Amino acid sequence: MKYRQTDRKNQLIKGGVISIILISTPFLFYMYKYAPADQTSWDTFLGTFEAGAFSNVQNYMHALFTKITFVILTGLWFLTSNKWWRYAILVPFTMFLFQLSGVISYKVMYMDEYDFWDALPFILPIIFFLAFISHRLSKRKPSSTLDEEADEEIKKMFSDEI
Repeated sequence: MKYRQTDRKNQLIKGGVISIILISTPFLFYMYKYAPADQTSWDTFLGTFEAGAFSNVQNYMHALFTKITFVILTGLWFLTSNKWWRYAILVPFTMFLFQLSGVISYKVMYMDEYDFWDALPFILPIIFFLAFISHRLSKRKPSSTLDEEADEEIKKMFSDEI
C-alpha cells in the first residue's frame, strides 16, 4: 500500500512539473518582447546578449526563444509518449536542435535553410528504423483480436462445456 502512495505521489509531482512547463511555454515564446529593439547588446542578470548577425537584440531573442520553445515541446512530447512511433518525434526535435545551434552560433546567416542538410545524417537512420518497424507490423498477421478472445471466453462461461 505504501508503494502505491509513493508511486502516486511521484506521478503527481511529474504531472505537475510537466504542466508547469507546458503552461510556461507561451510566456517563454513571447519573452523576446522585453528585449530592446534598438540595441545590438543587452546586459541582463543572466549575462550580456549580443545580436550577432541579427539586426538587433530583440530579433535575436525572438529567434532564440522560438527555437528553445519548440525544443522543449518536442522533447517533452518524446519523453511522455509511450507509443512505438515516438521515435518519429526525434526528426523534428533534431531539426529544432540544429536550428537552435544555428541561432546560438550566429555566424550562420540563413540558419533555417541549411539545417536540413546538416541534420539529414541523424534523421535518415530514424526514418529507416521507423519504416522497418512499420513494415514488420504490417506483415504481422494477428491471430485474433482482443474482442474475439473476450467473446470466446464469454461463450465458454455460459456454455455447458466448462
